Order: sequence, then structure tokens, then C-alpha cells
Amino acid sequence: MHLLIPFAACSSEGCTTALSTLQLPHLEKLLARLTPEPLDVGDEFSLSTPHERAHARALGLSAPDGLLPWAALEASKKHLAGHAWAFISPCHWQVGANHIAMSGQTLPDFSEAESRALMAAMQPYFEEDGLALNFDAPNRWLASGDVFKDLPTASLDRVVGRHVENWMPRSPQAAALRRLQNEMQMLLYTHPINDARSARGVLPVNSFWMSGTGALAHKLSAHPAPQVVDTLRNAALNEDWATWAQAWQVLDASECAALLAHLKPGATAQLTLCGERSAQSFSFKPQSPLKRLMNIFGTKSISNVLKQL
Repeated sequence: MHLLIPFAACSSEGCTTALSTLQLPHLEKLLARLTPEPLDVGDEFSLSTPHERAHARALGLSAPDGLLPWAALEASKKHLAGHAWAFISPCHWQVGANHIAMSGQTLPDFSEAESRALMAAMQPYFEEDGLALNFDAPNRWLASGDVFKDLPTASLDRVVGRHVENWMPRSPQAAALRRLQNEMQMLLYTHPINDARSARGVLPVNSFWMSGTGALAHKLSAHPAPQVVDTLRNAALNEDWATWAQAWQVLDASECAALLAHLKPGATAQLTLCGERSAQSFSFKPQSPLKRLMNIFGTKSISNVLKQL
């Protein structure tokens, strides 16, 4: 059993304040019984997030920053023909006087019918550039094309609520895709779906984001997939630290409690805590009673463990 927790901490001052009063008794007991692995040290400017890197390692997936091929992996599960892939996420960009930012909200009231209609309108333009679109979910499509093979892109989790220009792909092959993105922004501006959305007071879809680019170099071996718990994500991305702390307490009483109950002789167990910069894994290893006692008294506080992420 491998429990992987994204957004366990962030570098925000508000998160630091919330951490100082957070009570997580099951996590505290887990940290006393598990052995820390080497810290995966990174920074907040990497294209791939710490939780994506940790998830990839658990699956036996290796690739450079921004080229963890999540879209290709999803396409292979669906038995879609194609080599290099990307996720295309319909989204809303907030246009300011001096910058453009990705909305911090998931598109509200965005139905499958609306998503399919927009994809159908955009598909001919993608095809002109040698790209094929496949529907995956209302807020995520799959695109295939050779251009995605060596095109590093930023995770959607990096850009939500932030200036998009800081995260746009910069490699030479991205120029055609940025032109396509501009064309689609003009198309979406006058699309009847957006007229209807605006009429009912919800955010229009005015752009898309590319992520998860790359190609699967080889068939993955049968690594057990971790249990990824993303219940902290929305509150962290929107910097709603009161809701984030409440979500942590629920997570502690459920998934963390379940992992703690799983810690029995012979069991395989791992916990991975992921922040904005780094990730820390802990594994269950046989311990003598003395070693276990030393761990209990030598364990860092939860706050200190999470702050290093």
C-alpha cells in the first residue's frame, strides 16, 4: 500500500500559519513508525510537480522535467493509436491590464455536451497542424502529434491561479502551437457555447492548456500504482488555508488512519508527502523495539517535515 499526498504543504505564508496549529495524530504516528527515504529536492519552478515526479517513480516511469508522458500513458490505457501525446485542457484565462492569469476555478457547469461541441469546432484547426483530438473528459482532451514528443510543458497544477506567460512552452517547436492557441482564442471568443455560458453567468472557455506531453519510451512493467489522494488540491491552489486544514484533518482520519492500521509485520507500506518544491517518501521496514522507541523520540514534528516540502 502506497499513499501519495499532493499539496501536503506549500511555501505560502498562509500555509505556514495553518501548519502551526494543524493536529494530525495519525500522520504523527505514521512518521514515528516509518523510515524516511532520501528527500526528492526540487524548486517551485520545475515544470513537473513533486507529486508527478513521485507518481512517475512509483510507476517506473522516467523522463526529463516537463516530459513525463501522462497523456501517452492515458492514451495507451484507451488503446488509442499514436506515439506522442498531450493533454489539452479547456480553461478560462483572466485578462488583466498587464498580464493573463489562469483562473483558479475549475470550469463551472461545463457539461460533456459543451466540451464535445467545442472540441468539434476546434478539431479542424488542430488537424491542419497534423494533430488529432480525442475526447477524454469534459475538462481534458487527448491530442496526438509528433510535435509533442520532445516538447516540455508545465503541469496544469503549476499554472492555476498564476500568470500563464511564465509557464508557456519556449522550445522552437512550440511556436506553431502558440499560433494555434491564438487562433483558438479568437474562435472561442464568438462561439455560441460561450455566448450561452455568459448568458447564464458562468465563466466562458477562452483558451486551452497543454500538459503531460511526451511519448512512452517502452511498455511499463507492472508496478503497483500508488493511491493518490488529491483532496488538498483545490484549497491549496486557491490558497484557502482554512479549507485546506479541514481537508487535511479528514485525510488524516481516513486514508492516514487506514495506512497506519496496515502497518503489520510483513506488510508493504509507503507514504509520500509532496509539496510545491520537494517530495519525501517514508517506508515501512522491520525495526527492533529499541529502534522503534528511538524513532518515536527522534521524529521531527509534523510541521517541520511538511515545511521542508
